[in-house]
Amino acid sequence: MLVSLNWLKQYVDYGDLTPEQLSEKITKSGIEVDGIHYFAEKSTNVVVGHVKTCEQHPNADNLSLCQVDVADEELTIACGAPNVAAGQKVAVAKPGAVLPGNFKIERTEIRDIASEGMICSLQELGVAEHLIPAEVADGIVVLPDDAVVGEEVTKILNLDDVILEFDLTPNRADALSMIGVAYEVAAILDKDIQLPNPEVTTTEENANDYISVHSEDPDLCPYYAAFIVKDVDIKPSPLWMQNYLLAAGVRPINNVVDITNYVLLEYGQPLHAFDYDILGSKEIVVRRAKEAETIVTLDDQTRELTTDNLLITNGQEGIAFAGVMGGANTEVSENTRTVLIEAAYFNPQTVRTAVNQTGLRSDASARFEKGVDPERVREAGLRACQLLVTYANGKLVDDAVEFNELTIQEKVLSVDAQAVNERLGTTISVEEMSDILRKLRFSHEVNGNELTIHVPTRRGDVVIFEDIVEEIGRIYGYDHLPYTLPKGSSRPGALSREQTIRRQVKNYLQGAGLMETITYSLSHKKNVKQLLSPDLQQQTYEPVKLSMPLSEDHEYLRLSLLPELLKTLSYNRARSQMNLGYYEMGSVFLSTEKQIKTQPDEQLRLAGVVTGEWLTHEWQKETKPVDFYVVKGIVEGLFNFLNIEVTYEQSALPDMHPGRCATLFVNKEPVGFLGQVHPSVTESYDLKETYVFDVQMERLLDLVKDDKMYKRVPLYPSIKRDIAFIVHQDVIAGDIQQTISELGAPLVKTVEIFDIYTGEPLKEDEQSIAYRLHFQDPTKTLKDAEVDELYEKIVKKINETYDAYVRS
Repeated sequence: MLVSLNWLKQYVDYGDLTPEQLSEKITKSGIEVDGIHYFAEKSTNVVVGHVKTCEQHPNADNLSLCQVDVADEELTIACGAPNVAAGQKVAVAKPGAVLPGNFKIERTEIRDIASEGMICSLQELGVAEHLIPAEVADGIVVLPDDAVVGEEVTKILNLDDVILEFDLTPNRADALSMIGVAYEVAAILDKDIQLPNPEVTTTEENANDYISVHSEDPDLCPYYAAFIVKDVDIKPSPLWMQNYLLAAGVRPINNVVDITNYVLLEYGQPLHAFDYDILGSKEIVVRRAKEAETIVTLDDQTRELTTDNLLITNGQEGIAFAGVMGGANTEVSENTRTVLIEAAYFNPQTVRTAVNQTGLRSDASARFEKGVDPERVREAGLRACQLLVTYANGKLVDDAVEFNELTIQEKVLSVDAQAVNERLGTTISVEEMSDILRKLRFSHEVNGNELTIHVPTRRGDVVIFEDIVEEIGRIYGYDHLPYTLPKGSSRPGALSREQTIRRQVKNYLQGAGLMETITYSLSHKKNVKQLLSPDLQQQTYEPVKLSMPLSEDHEYLRLSLLPELLKTLSYNRARSQMNLGYYEMGSVFLSTEKQIKTQPDEQLRLAGVVTGEWLTHEWQKETKPVDFYVVKGIVEGLFNFLNIEVTYEQSALPDMHPGRCATLFVNKEPVGFLGQVHPSVTESYDLKETYVFDVQMERLLDLVKDDKMYKRVPLYPSIKRDIAFIVHQDVIAGDIQQTISELGAPLVKTVEIFDIYTGEPLKEDEQSIAYRLHFQDPTKTLKDAEVDELYEKIVKKINETYDAYVRS
C-alpha cells in the first residue's frame, strides 16, 4: 500500500512530524513502513505561466515560439511539445531554475532566437514515466484554468508529496485504504479525523425504471447496489485527483475510471463502472458461472470459468468477473453517457478461488480476498456518484437499486483488564485501556475491571481476546512494555543439545571457508530428483507437489539441498564471483505416497558446494583449485570435529562424476556422499568444475556423544612410524588404512596416507602407498619394544590380506 502524505493530510492532521518521524511511529505501532519515497526531486523557480501566443518557430519546423506571462515578466520560450497552444496555463522553469537531476535553466539561443526558460513536461519535473497520463506522455503538462499565474507549481502538481510504502500483513485489510490509514494514524497521534460526506442531490426519476438487481447466490454475493448516473461527460479527471492517483502508483485514464480508482483507494471498496447504454438489458443478475463459460475481461483476455466462480451478468451473458475484473463488452469509453456504478460485497473465499484458478489478480481482488468493510460498501458507491456529479457533470437517478441480504453486525468482546495486563506483563489501568480504545474509535463500556468492546466492522481482524491485547499493547507502545524474562523452571535463553551442535557445526564450516546460504525449500520438477544421496536412494521417495504453487520453479518440496545450492552458485558466477563455497543446513521432505494424504517426513541434512580456486597466493604465484580432496578434507574435518568414525567407498552415483565420487558410511550405513558433479549437470547450471557433499545430519546428531565435542590433550608423547606397502593397483588405499586403524587400536591414534607412487622400478600393475602411523597411550609413555611389536603385527597382516610387501 502506497500512502500519499499530502492525501492523508486531507483526513488527519499529523502536524509538523517529518515523514521519517511519522513512519517510525507507524512502524512502532505494528504496521511496517517498508520505504519512504519522494514523489519528485526538488525543483526551484518553476511557476505557473500563461501562454499568450504560440507561433511556428521561423527557423525550426518542430519548434513553437511562445510568449509566456509569468506575472512579473513576459518570457519568449522555444518549445518542442506537440500539445503546446495559446491560452494554456503551463509549468514554466524561469531562467535560473533548477530541475531534477541538477538541470539548470538558463537564457540561451535556439536557432538564432533567444529562449528565456522552459515549458516543462511531467517527466522533466521528476514524475516517473510509467505514471504519466497518456494524453500528456509526449508533451507538456497543462494546468487548470484557475491556476494563478506566477504561483509555484509544486503544490499544484503535488511535487512536494512523500509516499510511505506499507508492508502490510494479510490481516490488516483495513489499512488498504486511505481512510483506514487515517484511522490508524489518528489513533497513534490521538488526532481528530475528517471523513468524506458523500451527499448528493438526485433526480426525480426512479432508478428501478433503469435496472433491476438480483443475486442467485446470496451466500457468495449478499449485497449488490447499482447506481445510475446520467449525462456524464467523459474527460480528464481534476488535476488534484490525478496527483493523488499518481502518488498511489495508479495511472490516470479518464474521470469515470479515475473516480472508481480514487474511491477504491480512499474507502478500500472496489467499484466498477459499466456503460449502461451497451449493457444489453435492464437487469443485473449475479450467479455462479457455468462450467467452461467464458468472459472477455478488460485486458482483452478470454477467461474460462468454473462453477466455483461468480459472474455478473445482464441476465444472459457475463459482463464482469465478480470481484476481479470487468468485462470488455461493457467498458466505459469516450462515447459513454450513462454509467452504472456497481458497489457489491463478495465472499472473500470466492474471489480467492477465482484468482488462484485464473492467475488474474487486480487491486480489486486483493481487497475482496482479504475482506472489505460491509458498512462502507453502499457509502463508497454513493461517494463515487458524488464525484461523478461534481467532476463529470452527471445526474444521479434516485439513489440506488439494491439486493441486500447482508448481515452487518459488530463483534462484541468482553475482556478482563487484569488478564490483559498478565498477558502483556504491564500494569495498565482500566482508565488507560479505555482511553486507548477511544483512540482506536472502538465503542465500549467499563464495568469494574471488565471492558465490553464493540469492534467496528472495518476491523475484521479483531475477533478474539488476543487481538484486543495486541491492539492495547501496540497503541500503549511496545517501547513501554517492561523488559522482563519469562519465569519458569526452564533455563532462560539456553540452547538445546541439538541447537548447540548445529551451531558448532556451522562455526566449523564457516571456519573451513564456506559461507552459509538459505535457499528455497521448493524446487522445479526437473530438479527435484537430482543429486539424491545414496541413503535416500535405498527407498523410492515421491516428490511432494504443492496444490497451488506460485510458479513452476517452486512447485515441489525438495528431496535434496544441492539443486538450489547449485542455482545460487550459478547466480553468483554469472556476476563474476568465481571462487565460491556455500553450505546449507535444512530440511528435505520425504514421502513414499504417490497420492499424498499425510504430511511428508522432514529430514535434516547438511550440504555444500565448492568451485573455483580454493587458495590463491598471488605474490608466490601459487594457486590451489578445488578438487576432490579439498571437499573430502572438509568432510573429514567435520566428522573428526563430531568425533564420529566415517569410511568412504568409491561410488558411481547419478548426476555425479563416476571416477570422483564416494559414499560416506557410519557403522556400515550410508549417511551421505561427496565428489564432483557430472560435467553435463554443471553445464546445465552454467558452471565449471564443481564439487559437492551431502550428509544426513539427523543421523549424526544422534551419534554425537557430547555436545562439547573436544578431545583431551594427551599427557604422554607419541611415536611416529612411516611405512610404504607395494600392492596391486586394484587395491584401495583407504581399505588398507581402515585395516591398520582396526588392527592398531587403541594405540594407533591416526593413520595418514601421504604418498602414492607408480612407475619404475615398480611393475606396471603395482603401486606404492605410504602411511604415517601415530602411536600413543593416554596412560603412559610407550616403549620402542611395544611399538615394534604392534608395528610388525600390522605389517604381517597387511602383507597377508592384500598380497603386499614393504617397500625398502
